[in-house]
Amino acid sequence: MRSDVKHFLCEIEDGIATVRLDRPDRKNPLTFESYAEMRDWFRDLVYADDVDVVVFGSNGGNFSSGGDVHDIIGPLTKMNMKELLRFTRMTGDLVKAIVNCGKPVIAAVDGICVGAGAIIAMASDLRIATPEAKTAFLFTRVGLAGCDMGACAILPRIIGQTRAAELLYTGRSMSADEGERWGFFNRLVSSDELDADAVKLAKQIQAGPNFAHMMTKTMLAQEWSMSIEQAIEAEAQAQAICMQTGDFERAYKAFVAKERPVFEGD
Repeated sequence: MRSDVKHFLCEIEDGIATVRLDRPDRKNPLTFESYAEMRDWFRDLVYADDVDVVVFGSNGGNFSSGGDVHDIIGPLTKMNMKELLRFTRMTGDLVKAIVNCGKPVIAAVDGICVGAGAIIAMASDLRIATPEAKTAFLFTRVGLAGCDMGACAILPRIIGQTRAAELLYTGRSMSADEGERWGFFNRLVSSDELDADAVKLAKQIQAGPNFAHMMTKTMLAQEWSMSIEQAIEAEAQAQAICMQTGDFERAYKAFVAKERPVFEGD
């Protein structure tokens, strides 16, 4: 998987990719270029054998301030409908790429996490935050609907319909404590521990059966639109596939030998 990206930071080490937005002086806003490059990077991740888990980290004490006011908001006011729809579809494609990348994604949130930055955290599989994290879906603050980049579909599934409605209607900040109580954040850690804790969690996941993790992520996404009967059948098929992997056999042999299994992801 390539790490020589231009519009965000990317480090890949021992199967864990750490990505961050790279404009800490402006609280890491997104630009047209970073949107598009991250979308393409996450799409390519489906075929990457050298990455098992992704950590989407903060930079300079903040996660992301969302779409840049000068580089994105200003130009959008001058676009026609066709150009605007091209942009909104591109931003939605980033969320779809994160959801469908086949690898668990952990958001490590510090400080400001608003607008499209909050959406990226929302689209991640797991979220760890610091007590200083402030998360807001700001779209109504700029005269737009709260239904941006899948927020009306995904956020209620995480924190519940009425809590999501409050955040999406008002655009107010959700505190870190609220986020943890509501289930948006898995846990809170200090700023000094954030990166290390996210990597520790990534390594814990990576030590498991990574092919099976891919199946789990796939089912988590696909079963949103399935009936219970369809979901049960889909999981039966997914689990039968996993039962043909080497990791399933390794786990059985390790159990018999009273040893810890060493998974290889096949």
